[in-house]
Amino acid sequence: MTQRIIGLTGGIATGKTTVANYLASVHHLPVFDADIYARDAVSLGSPILDAIAGRYGKEILLPDGSLNRPKLGELIFQNQDERHWLESLIHPYVRDRFLKAIAESTSPILVLVIPLLIEVQMTNLVTEIWVVTCSESQQLQRLMERNHLTLEQAQARINSQLSLKEKAAIADVVLDNSSSLESLLKQIDTALNFEFTSNVN
Repeated sequence: MTQRIIGLTGGIATGKTTVANYLASVHHLPVFDADIYARDAVSLGSPILDAIAGRYGKEILLPDGSLNRPKLGELIFQNQDERHWLESLIHPYVRDRFLKAIAESTSPILVLVIPLLIEVQMTNLVTEIWVVTCSESQQLQRLMERNHLTLEQAQARINSQLSLKEKAAIADVVLDNSSSLESLLKQIDTALNFEFTSNVN
């Protein structure tokens, strides 16, 4: 049987973590998360962190030498060129970590949580794309509450990604997280029990 590799994506604050946690805890699937790899990429002493400090100065670091993430976030979400520069360092590292995880796993189904799966052209790592969506107003409200952002800050983060409509248009599965948790979990169960036959290229 061909290994199923689910590429779990969606907009920021749409509920990807809820879906990933359910797949891991209830269905016992191995879940690999791009955000964790991205944090590893800029860990204390890493060459990527050194490059970031070299570009933005020591003020981008906290007193212990680790990355000041909120400050970096403000920089990159307001400047597309800076965001692309940072991504050019982090995304190859993340891709390599995913390739290693896939190669080492013997599970028939894997889950790769990749918020920018489509934007950074990692769809060739997966055999099916699952997109978590909700209404635009819900997404904005959830992001503001979760990250304690202003309306403008939250909108800038949402605008840095493809729209939910664009992502849903190329998805194998669209998980609608605009109503109840029970509804979302039922959708996950249904999608998991459906065997996709075509690979994503």
